[in-house]
Amino acid sequence: MKIIDKYILKRYLVTFSVMLLMFIPIGIVIDVSEKINKMLANKVPLTAILKYYYDFTIYFANLLFPIFLFLSVIWFTSKLANNTEIIAILSSGISFTRFLRPYIIGATLVSLFSLVMGFFLVPKASQGFNDFRYNYLSNSPTVRENQDVYRQISKDEFIYVSNFNYESKMAFNFTYEKFKGDQMEYKINASRIKWNPEDSTYTLFNYSKRILGKLDDQLEKKDQEKMILNFDLEDLTPVVYVAETMNLSELNRFIEKEKQRGSPNINTYLVVKYKKFSIPVSAFILTIIAVSVSSMKRRGGMGVNLALG
Repeated sequence: MKIIDKYILKRYLVTFSVMLLMFIPIGIVIDVSEKINKMLANKVPLTAILKYYYDFTIYFANLLFPIFLFLSVIWFTSKLANNTEIIAILSSGISFTRFLRPYIIGATLVSLFSLVMGFFLVPKASQGFNDFRYNYLSNSPTVRENQDVYRQISKDEFIYVSNFNYESKMAFNFTYEKFKGDQMEYKINASRIKWNPEDSTYTLFNYSKRILGKLDDQLEKKDQEKMILNFDLEDLTPVVYVAETMNLSELNRFIEKEKQRGSPNINTYLVVKYKKFSIPVSAFILTIIAVSVSSMKRRGGMGVNLALG
């Protein structure tokens, strides 16, 4: 690596780091000013607030990472252009493609850093960030899908509930359908179903079971019935931000499971998955665009380059 490469690479990494360190505290101050009244009203513990802003820093940095990178590259490249350093470099016989080499190296380092964050740090930070937001700050208690929940829990088993309360582990207007091929074997209905954590069973109230026969059906009714069913409440109604809290392998398994269950939120989960890769890749795209915009010396200086960017 030549001296000019080290010089540009150092400016690239230092400017990006300074941009992060400069804007993150500003983001924290703005967030505190917006949420301080709710925090005081809900008597949020200081330890929970400190943990929230630790998670907020990671979450915020990852969310705005492309903007920080784009602005930092325009910033220091414009300064190079205004000081006629780029003209001197190109006049010495170095091609523009060769001039881009330290930028690509810097984008590679930043991209690897973003990948590590997205795979390991951001999921944990997202868990803490969203838990705090929904527990202490959100006016809406809806953290899970709890209305008209329909799931395929296996190849030939389907369930439906019209309303679900996660805190009480109870659901209403429950329907369970068992198929064999294209034919329904039997169907279970209950006005209410409750999870029993002590023995991992479900209690069905106003229970009725209809077994379909070739000639006639068999009907069984009870006031209540205990059963072992092949689904878990946590998996049945995951929190709305669950995909953001998983690493890549967990997210892939979760998406496959949700596809089998017929979840309507598959596209949302896929967006979270693709974002883990798109943000690191954007480092290269934004770096090249930023250099192209700001490498020419303009009368308006850096302000014009930032406006064009």
